[in-house]
Amino acid sequence: MDKDKLKLTSSEIGSLWGEFVNGTMTDVVNKYMFSTIEDEQIKEVFADALETFKRQKEQISAFLKNEGFPVPIGFSESDVFKGKQKLFTDIFCLNYLHIMTLHGLLGHSTALGVSVRKDLRFFYDACDDDAKRMYHQTLELLLEKGNFQRDPLFYPAENPEYISSKDFTDGFFGKSRKLAATEIISISFNLKKSIMAKTLSIAFSQVAQSKEVRKFLTDSENTADGQIKALSKIMQADNLPVPKSWETEVTTSTESPFSDKLMLYHIGFLFQAAQNYHGAGLASAMRTDLVTAYEGTILKNLLVTKKWFDLMVKNKWLEQPPLAPNRKEISSQM
Repeated sequence: MDKDKLKLTSSEIGSLWGEFVNGTMTDVVNKYMFSTIEDEQIKEVFADALETFKRQKEQISAFLKNEGFPVPIGFSESDVFKGKQKLFTDIFCLNYLHIMTLHGLLGHSTALGVSVRKDLRFFYDACDDDAKRMYHQTLELLLEKGNFQRDPLFYPAENPEYISSKDFTDGFFGKSRKLAATEIISISFNLKKSIMAKTLSIAFSQVAQSKEVRKFLTDSENTADGQIKALSKIMQADNLPVPKSWETEVTTSTESPFSDKLMLYHIGFLFQAAQNYHGAGLASAMRTDLVTAYEGTILKNLLVTKKWFDLMVKNKWLEQPPLAPNRKEISSQM
């Protein structure tokens, strides 16, 4: 069997399709931010990001075309309105690129895990290398500018210990033990993601043209805020710092640089992606109050994504991914 001539599987096509649509969404935002950024160091990192995705986009399109699949519509220059007032500070733009790079790292790893054909595996290897480079660049620059908040520090115990009481899992009734380092991984990660979702919801709600879209964005802001408060309360009860908010990094501009379609899709993407992270947090939680917080968050996110889906479909903004063949429909045509 010629392994280089294998047809791409449904999972491989699905990964490429998702990489294209989500990638073009982020690319449009990056292009707008690049046009407004004044800090030359930050601008240089964004230039690298734009050039990197341009190369990846061409390769994804070639993979799909060679398999006879249409290239998705995704997002394009028609979804960004240049020359508008600055909506974000330069530092927020850098934080945005850092967080979206984390999404890319996880997305490329998932795509690699379902890829069999060698050329596709090598492509995702290269994408992963690009994302790692961008992760290091954004993180180093955030540290240099004093704008990266590290996770809480712990002090070492004298010796390793085994869990000796069933109370270890109790998060209520005043008996709860302190948070474990393994739990803080997800708490901190989810807080940063929710802070990003809230900040973008605030910014987008200022500039959205449609009343329905503005209403959804305001609701999503409130949902993200509730999730931030729930996890922050648990951290603060142990006298641990929480990541700072970014609301003040949004200007007072009411001129929209983006189409309502892009802004609505972007918030939906963040809430859908968050379900994976909240699920990971739930799996690592060993305290009942944490389990309850994650379960509540997941349920509320499901409500948000349902409203998002209905609104996207109503406006004919939700692109349909490739579907499995309908055998009954095919046979009825004979």
